[in-house]
Amino acid sequence: MVMADQLDAGDPVRGAGTARGEEAGARAREREWAAWMRAAMAGDAAAYRRFLVTVTPHLRGLARHRCRLAGVSEGDAEDVVQEVLLAIHLKRGAWDQSRPIGPWMAAIVRNKLVDTLRRRGRHVTVPIDDVIETLGVTDDNAGGDAAPGEIDGLLSRLKARQREIVKSIAINGSNVRETADRLAMTEGAVRVALHRALRRLAALYREETS
Repeated sequence: MVMADQLDAGDPVRGAGTARGEEAGARAREREWAAWMRAAMAGDAAAYRRFLVTVTPHLRGLARHRCRLAGVSEGDAEDVVQEVLLAIHLKRGAWDQSRPIGPWMAAIVRNKLVDTLRRRGRHVTVPIDDVIETLGVTDDNAGGDAAPGEIDGLLSRLKARQREIVKSIAINGSNVRETADRLAMTEGAVRVALHRALRRLAALYREETS
């Protein structure tokens, strides 16, 4: 029996057709994400929930891929994903709604991984392909972030330990291990608390926009 991948490999026309189909599917998926984010920014809480749920596996895949390329344990990818989700929530206003959302999210994944590597004392050189790929994409440290007062207001509504963890990782730039050591917690407990803080922030955002 001839397998589908063998057909693709042996038939350039079929293989090209499959690639085009996958590319079209990816574009359609990104348009859907962008539509949900636009609706969320207009106050649609359900759209925001769908956006977060559906982009997380994609972000996890990106983080794992970049961790492999950087020679970092894929176990670190989950920490990167949590930081990316938090950054997307706090910096959602930085996304230019006239541009695709995929490259914007990919830039945040890249930047968060670079931050992780630099915190470990590794010299990081960003490949020129990455620079070209994200030209015109707002950097996650650029303008358009949530205002300081807004961030402080959101953080003040978190539990004290969650607030400490979010500040440590998202604002002060510490990694999960450093945060765990400073707060006398396990790394697993820090990850759980960070995830719960993210969900709480998302819920607060829904309350504000409903």
